[in-house]
Amino acid sequence: MKILLMGNPNVGKSVVFSRLTGVQVTSSNYPGTTVGYTKGNLKLGKITAELIDVPGTYSLQPACQAEEVARKMFQEEDPDLVISVMDATNLERNLFLTLQILERGLPTVVVLNMWDCAQRRGVHLNIQGLSEALGVPILPLVAVTGEGLKELSEVMEDALKNQHKYSPQIIPMQDEERWAFIGQLVSSLQKIEHRHPTFLEKLERASVHPVYGIFIAIFTIIITLQVVIGLGEFLITYLLDPLYYQYYGPFITQTVSNIFPSGLIHEILIGTGYQYETSFGILTTGVYVEFAVVLPYILSFYLFLGLLEDLGYLPRLAVLVDSLMHRLGLHGFSIIPIILGFGCNVPAVLSTRILEGKREKFIASALIAMSIPCMAQTAVIIGLLGAYGLQYIAVVYGTLFILFISLGMVLNRLIPGESPEIFVEIPPYRIPHLKTLLQKTWIRVKGFLIEAVPFVFLGILAINLLYIFGIMDFLTILVSPILSNLLGLPDDAIGALIMGFLRKDLATAMLAPLNLTAQQLTVATTFLAVSFPCIATFVVLLKELGVKDLLKVILIMVVVALLAGTTLNLMWSVI
Repeated sequence: MKILLMGNPNVGKSVVFSRLTGVQVTSSNYPGTTVGYTKGNLKLGKITAELIDVPGTYSLQPACQAEEVARKMFQEEDPDLVISVMDATNLERNLFLTLQILERGLPTVVVLNMWDCAQRRGVHLNIQGLSEALGVPILPLVAVTGEGLKELSEVMEDALKNQHKYSPQIIPMQDEERWAFIGQLVSSLQKIEHRHPTFLEKLERASVHPVYGIFIAIFTIIITLQVVIGLGEFLITYLLDPLYYQYYGPFITQTVSNIFPSGLIHEILIGTGYQYETSFGILTTGVYVEFAVVLPYILSFYLFLGLLEDLGYLPRLAVLVDSLMHRLGLHGFSIIPIILGFGCNVPAVLSTRILEGKREKFIASALIAMSIPCMAQTAVIIGLLGAYGLQYIAVVYGTLFILFISLGMVLNRLIPGESPEIFVEIPPYRIPHLKTLLQKTWIRVKGFLIEAVPFVFLGILAINLLYIFGIMDFLTILVSPILSNLLGLPDDAIGALIMGFLRKDLATAMLAPLNLTAQQLTVATTFLAVSFPCIATFVVLLKELGVKDLLKVILIMVVVALLAGTTLNLMWSVI
């Protein structure tokens, strides 16, 4: 039997899903689209049912691809039962989708999640009266604590056995009629008692305040970077480096050398050994870069991102930066892909699918690829420049910030169209559910491994072949005079810059042994951050934007990277 779990975004649907199914879940893309969803199995008495977590949507009249998928799943999946999850603190907004679901006449159970928050806010609701008005059971629930979950599972089991008892008789309405009906229900069944705001409620308001909200956002970003980088470095230093250098590296090098003592296959598999910076073998550098350079930061970043998401902070950040984003041709919700870009550009570009139009996707993708260094690259930049002083790190990130703003404003003016208004639910602050947080982190990490790992291995293979056949040396000789003159870098650094096309963090790390000055390092790292994305991001950009728009992005990248690098070089020469 099949059950659909539906609701607005940010109503705690994923927590309900996690509570009902446990950790044995699978994530998939909806056929014909790139929108993901999650499904799992649950046991209700003697009944085993499949529970599908439908992408969050505000209505069955889609405004983006994710909402289009939600509508299709509702219309085409033929469920035996629908669980409509509503935010008990925002009944009026959530009832619109619930009424659309009920108008279809499918067996339905309505859940009022975050019931404890509603009570703390002084919301009094006549649940029995609302249940009678809608013709279906309505259950209060606190998903993060599990309160009400037993009652929900019992009602779900009964609904699957006696579907006719749970089929509502709501007459289909036009939007105006539906909103009028919602107004009648809310005015007659809900009362809100005045209470003094709690600390969390004061913090909620401060988070979207134009002044206090900025300070909270800066503080949150600083804490996020420190935790993510600190946790990533801890995993690399105390776990992954020892595993690689003491066990895996010597083992795989010896094993491959025994089978293929020399030749092309030997070079492709392990290159020159297990020193990851120089070997370029798929089983040496490829494995190390993916699992000991990128993955620790991806893991820690997704964990902290999920924490902010479940806490309810990200929608507030979206509202806070909405005005700024409109100046860049975007809206506040685009801050989510941009934040993801600080973890890894690949999922960030993929997540631009949540944006409404082609124009927004192009601007957001271009800004991410050119001005948002991934976490692995950030760690390497800080490691390289930190020894010379924070001012050099500030020059790199200050330049990227200026490029982010100026480039966004230029693209907003040049590309016809307007950025749409933001419509996002603002949930109350709540304590994240640990099990759901870990599960969400695992699903994201697994998705990253599936989508990005093959491209990283492909990139390592490509650069290895370029070196083996001498093509890299030819390219270096070809562009060295131009880049050396413009950027003020020695010829040795040009090879690293060219390698940035395949792996930015690795290319940045290759600058370390070149004895560059701090000024030259700022020029080189800035050029690497702005110029071509790594090959994994490159392929995803091609997939998301198409050939024509990708060529436009590449042209902008080349021009902007050369301008930024040359300007920095000139700036250092006159200081």
